[in-house]
Amino acid sequence: MTMPDRRIQPKLAIAMALLTTITSLLATSCTGPNAKTGGTGGTTPTASTAPSEGGGSQGLKIGTLLSSTGDLASIAQPLPLAVEMAIDTVNSCGGINGAPVTLVSQDDQSDPSAGAEAMTRLTEVDKVAGVVGAFGSGISTAAANVAIKNKVMIVSPGSTSPVFTVEAKKGTYQGYWARTAPPDTYQAQAMAQLARKKGFTKVATIAINNDYGVGFEKEFVAAFKKLGGIVTNEAKPTRYDAKGTTFSSEVKAAFEGKPQAIAALVYPDTGSILLKDAYEQGLSKGVTIMLPDGAYSPKFPDQVGKTADGKFIIDGAIGTVPGAHGKALDDFNKKWLASGKPLTAYLQHSWDAAALIMLAAQSAKTNTGEGIASKIREVAGGPGEEVSDLCQAITLLKAGKKINYQGASGNVDIDAQGDVVGTYDIWQVQPDGSLKTIDQVNIAGAGGGAAPKVEAKPADKPKGDAKPAAAPGKKG
Repeated sequence: MTMPDRRIQPKLAIAMALLTTITSLLATSCTGPNAKTGGTGGTTPTASTAPSEGGGSQGLKIGTLLSSTGDLASIAQPLPLAVEMAIDTVNSCGGINGAPVTLVSQDDQSDPSAGAEAMTRLTEVDKVAGVVGAFGSGISTAAANVAIKNKVMIVSPGSTSPVFTVEAKKGTYQGYWARTAPPDTYQAQAMAQLARKKGFTKVATIAINNDYGVGFEKEFVAAFKKLGGIVTNEAKPTRYDAKGTTFSSEVKAAFEGKPQAIAALVYPDTGSILLKDAYEQGLSKGVTIMLPDGAYSPKFPDQVGKTADGKFIIDGAIGTVPGAHGKALDDFNKKWLASGKPLTAYLQHSWDAAALIMLAAQSAKTNTGEGIASKIREVAGGPGEEVSDLCQAITLLKAGKKINYQGASGNVDIDAQGDVVGTYDIWQVQPDGSLKTIDQVNIAGAGGGAAPKVEAKPADKPKGDAKPAAAPGKKG
């Protein structure tokens, strides 16, 4: 076979050289000192004027950092679906800043270390601009450090530790932290109010030894004492290892003061072992178990187990959980139930967290964490038009109008510490193991040190709460 002649003819060589020169000049003009590349001699985009890697030209990217596995999985597993539903709703009406929103989900494994690693992937590899999460408070603490470093907005639907309020007042979070569930500063007061309403004067506590459990415990003790109650183990609080597998000594310590009730500030997996141990030792007989949102899982009664005669060990236990009573609640519930999935706790808070991130990005006209942080309080509770429909809200923002988003979980008016005030549902374990909302406690008052007003009132028929709402949040 004769090989083709590979020599380049003189005229062709001249044309190729000329093309190379023109291409080189064009490349230089695109990367010169006036180009907005962020490199040497470049101009770094600002939050209010131009997008950055956090979603910019590719559209807004949102991450979820929630517990698909681990101690909190029975509560947090459905939550990413609520975020996805909010994003699908927004994309159906044009997306944010003219482009579809994309979602990247990570499992924090109910563990702060794993959560920090997952958050690093979301912010430094996936380049998200905002994150819905985490659920556990200890995980959110670890994740927030990563978010701040990378200027990514993090909005938790369930981390309720009072520690976040304290740190926010110090300026630790630089405006990159918020939550749609109220802090346990308020839930602890709701539980204390519940205990006194039930006539209890002597109560003990046992708490998971992490940000959530210890923070809740301290607030509950202070609130119960203010109402005239006695905490039998106040001098030596009973706390258990979040990674423990047996809790015999802790259980004995908590019950030895012969309390009328015990505030068990637990997570489902470890808390079920602890309460089963208390029953088997005969310590919980005649003692009312009070539970927080951290144990509000439909699976929890089964996890604790049944007595020899087939009754649920924690039948009659009572508890508190942040309620959902926002103007968008009915619409959210209809959308969710249409999917064939049961309503559980914190779904509405997750929807609202995603909604606020997207609306803030649209308001800022940029898909960056800086832009979201600069506008999230304004769209959540600013002096704009009240609106609960996401597509309507986006239309108003595109028209240059200001909005005051009314969420499914509540009015989500975020204060300077990233906190919201909420209503708490009172729930009870029924003989068949279901969780039933039986009452409400309204907390009226803002953060910043103001003493909340606690008002107990009969619950309205739970909207969409056919069976136990089930899922809670904070932790760790």
